Amino acid sequence: MAKPIRKREQKHKSLAPEPLPLGRENYVILGAGILVIVAGYVAMLEGSVEGFLPLVLSPILLVAGYCVVIPVGIMYRKRAPNVPQAPPVAEAPKLG
Repeated sequence: MAKPIRKREQKHKSLAPEPLPLGRENYVILGAGILVIVAGYVAMLEGSVEGFLPLVLSPILLVAGYCVVIPVGIMYRKRAPNVPQAPPVAEAPKLG
């Protein structure tokens, strides 16, 4: 005897809103990264060609902003708090 063909069940998507992938901490870190990048470009605006700010500090700030702070802001995830669990309680012997 042939097996009956099962129809695929359609999965209905819930209309509940999904949580945002980034939290408040992520946006704060991303904002700090943008500030570091802006500070790097502002340091580049110094008028002298052979100064400390445009030749040394500006590239350090830009690399730190683009390659460190922004990726950390994207990948950061809050750790779940470690709650110590109580050891299991042994049952008392039954009398009688």
